[in-house]
Amino acid sequence: MTDDGWPQAVRQQLGLGRLLPLGGPEDGSWITERAAGGVLSRAASGVSGIRPGTLRIRLADPEAAPEPSVPAPRTALPPGPLRIEADFSAQARQPLPQVAEQLRHTLFAAAVERLGLVVAEVNLHVTDLLEVPRSAQQPTAAEACESAAGETSASHVAVTKPEHPSPGPVPVRDPAAELATVVMAVPGVTRLAPVPGVPGPVARGGLACPVRIEDSDEPPGRHLQIHLAVAETHRALDVSLAVRAAVAAAAEGDAPGPVTVAVLVTAVEPGQAVPT
Repeated sequence: MTDDGWPQAVRQQLGLGRLLPLGGPEDGSWITERAAGGVLSRAASGVSGIRPGTLRIRLADPEAAPEPSVPAPRTALPPGPLRIEADFSAQARQPLPQVAEQLRHTLFAAAVERLGLVVAEVNLHVTDLLEVPRSAQQPTAAEACESAAGETSASHVAVTKPEHPSPGPVPVRDPAAELATVVMAVPGVTRLAPVPGVPGPVARGGLACPVRIEDSDEPPGRHLQIHLAVAETHRALDVSLAVRAAVAAAAEGDAPGPVTVAVLVTAVEPGQAVPT
């Protein structure tokens, strides 16, 4: 297995899916396919008369995708327009073309307005016709996704506000912890949420570091990579851009050169209160 194949395999086993571009080439943002798919599945479950099925998100034209403006998380897809592919079952009594068009509009709107994905097309596949009311069916794929997400969500890293230090030796500066506090102050961020399968430094306890700092000498510069979860009440891309701006400003003081920031959204949490 290649170097890139191992993290891809781990992500697939954990149900994380691809690392999708969030926004365009200049936005320096990505989101896991599981996080994006959860939002789209929940939106689809609100369409009357259907049962959402499997949902996949991939590049519409991999060969034409441009390079990102900042170093991307390893194995992340380049920032090109995306194709959404969704399976669904529909009640036989409803006109299928109208139902499909409503579902297509719902998925496109959720992808753009709730997340900030750049979507080129939405392809739908009818897998079954339902003869019984929706209420008598088994739980939808969206409901199952929500249940599974509660069991296999990205690792949680708590960040608490520092208390007043007691008199004594000057504490050792921890740049990653300082930047983590900056991240948590951005509206819409619910927690720092690193995921396995994305290579990088490991913190105490064996968890991946949600704030990664890489300094270079040739050319001089500093690159930061942030893994986080956002509240579904906030547009994921807007939160990511705000985090990038805040972190870049906080990190440039002692950086050896220009600062670049990449953000990976690993979870979008419905009904999640934002810490204050």
